[in-house]
Amino acid sequence: MSSASTSSRPQPEAGGLRARKKQRRYEAISETAIALFLEKGFEKVSVAEVAEAAEVSKPTLFRYFASKEDLVLHRFADHEDEAARVVTARPAGGTALDALHRNFLTGLDQRDPVTGLSDHPGVLAFHRLLYGTPSLVARLYGYQDRSERALAAALSQAHGGTPLEARLAAAQIVAVQRVLAEENWRRVAAGESTDDVARDAATAADDAFRQLRGGLPRYA
Repeated sequence: MSSASTSSRPQPEAGGLRARKKQRRYEAISETAIALFLEKGFEKVSVAEVAEAAEVSKPTLFRYFASKEDLVLHRFADHEDEAARVVTARPAGGTALDALHRNFLTGLDQRDPVTGLSDHPGVLAFHRLLYGTPSLVARLYGYQDRSERALAAALSQAHGGTPLEARLAAAQIVAVQRVLAEENWRRVAAGESTDDVARDAATAADDAFRQLRGGLPRYA
């Protein structure tokens, strides 16, 4: 995913029913594509094959998804602004890092796939597809870039500072959460139980956010 690309996920419209229909079609096309990619391999499935299986035309498919990679990565688009929303919705008087730390620990408790702490077969298969496909990994950076930018804006609004300072802080926070999630996924994929990984994952998250607080005092 190139950093210049944007998600083509349909945006809510006034008139609700039409928007819901578009969202259902969007999700149905993506799920059809992912099922084919998991069955045959990403590189072995054409966009035309996805369109046929989803019972839409290629032009219609491309109105929903700008590229073949976006058929997979829309799941990350759903979380692009999650960190920013957590900061914005933090309790009065609370700090950005405290809110993000609590949110990550809550995700671990709930076995949220975003934290890497999920042993659901579908989640593990999806991650194998993602990290085993170079073009998907490359395109994922675009989603991370937009997540950083959204978080930087929220940090700046919450705690002030220069735009560059907020962007540098956001990059560090996003990187920490990504590394924590990847380590959890690696261990679960290797066969460790989520309960065993969870104990270490919570400690690792505590240590990571402690380091962030030390290096980013404005946001702590």
